[in-house]
Amino acid sequence: MKNIYETTLITVWRVLIGLMVMAAIFVGVSIHQALNTTVTTNVVSFSGEGKVLAKPDVAVIDFSIVTEAATSKAAQDANSEKSNKVTDFLKKQNIEDKDIKTISYNIYPQYEYPRGGVPRIKGYQVSQTIEVKVRDLDSVSSILDGVVTAGANQIGNLNFEIDEPEKLKAQARELAINDAKDKASTLKNQLGIRLGRIINFSEGVVGYPVPMYESAMLGKGGGVGGGPSVPSGENEITVDVTITYQIK
Repeated sequence: MKNIYETTLITVWRVLIGLMVMAAIFVGVSIHQALNTTVTTNVVSFSGEGKVLAKPDVAVIDFSIVTEAATSKAAQDANSEKSNKVTDFLKKQNIEDKDIKTISYNIYPQYEYPRGGVPRIKGYQVSQTIEVKVRDLDSVSSILDGVVTAGANQIGNLNFEIDEPEKLKAQARELAINDAKDKASTLKNQLGIRLGRIINFSEGVVGYPVPMYESAMLGKGGGVGGGPSVPSGENEITVDVTITYQIK
């Protein structure tokens, strides 16, 4: 009888201890959730903006050499001859090999559509697009004229850019952070709050290149009137930041 009583008592104690452990775990989780809720709800964010203006130091031009012939080989051979002349011209302007690259090369069959008949291939068109980076901005106009004279018959885009923008982004970021902190310092008194630690930071970077020069297809062997006027202007880099503080 005594053994049955002791066994029952031990079982009851084990059940009680188990319930107490589960209750402790539940309380601990509840407290953790409450603390996390406090951290994520008692916060305030301040935004800041930083802008840096700088003159571009490089021009990026892309242009195409478009050639048509009766056969694919003839079109490619003629296109290659023009491409070599263009490349030779660019190298004579002290443009390095690393700043000249082909960004697309396409061969298109050209069809004719006889009335009531079946479409048939009448020839081929080869289009090679080259991108060149010009570091001497004073030579941009003459290079535009020269590549056309050498064989390019389509000028695509011209963008004035900053070759190494990271330093300017860092300057703009510092200005944006200072702007956000100044707002925090001013508004905390107006709002009647005390700021704690920073719990989140985010940023966005926006660059504003100068307007892009675009040209339509140019006539064979023609220039562009001695070279167009292409002022480089200024580029603007803007960084927006948001700093989130915990409220004490």
